[in-house]
Amino acid sequence: MSTIPGPLVIRPCRASDEPLMAAIVNDAATAYKGVIPADRYHEPYMPLAELRAEIAAGVRFWGCEKGGELVGVMGLQDMDNADPKGIGDVTLIRHAYVRTSQRGKGIGGVLLTQLMEQATRPVMMGTWAAATWALGFYQKHGFTLTSQAEKETLLRIYWNIPERQVETSVVLADARALGLLRGLK
Repeated sequence: MSTIPGPLVIRPCRASDEPLMAAIVNDAATAYKGVIPADRYHEPYMPLAELRAEIAAGVRFWGCEKGGELVGVMGLQDMDNADPKGIGDVTLIRHAYVRTSQRGKGIGGVLLTQLMEQATRPVMMGTWAAATWALGFYQKHGFTLTSQAEKETLLRIYWNIPERQVETSVVLADARALGLLRGLK
């Protein structure tokens, strides 16, 4: 495991970072190989064009630099919603990835903390149900797994993903989102 000296710096990602951002996502996503359903895993996991499409759809990426090198990325996406089945306007955490060589060093936690400080709306994130390390990470940071019925409704309202991905994913919510969600019942 390589170490990069220097303090962590969180900053907005720039257009010039996009190829490196895609490389970080694709490096980190190798953890999914053999874990998530085979029909959902492909290489590259997120081609550069797909990353750029996510940015065009409103995902604002932040990066973590260590020693001047970008080692992790995480996005925020504000979603406006008037669907009566939804919980109103929310912020989604999207595409949280840390370079494989830098995992376990607190980079994801620092990124998540920074992004949570910026979020003014209830926050949710979706991930693969089989990605137990991701579930544990978000739960360690105060997020709660939603029920099967809740996640199916939320994924169909706030995410634009194939039905197969809805079947094999989960949604975690912060206390504000969970309170709104459970208050609707």
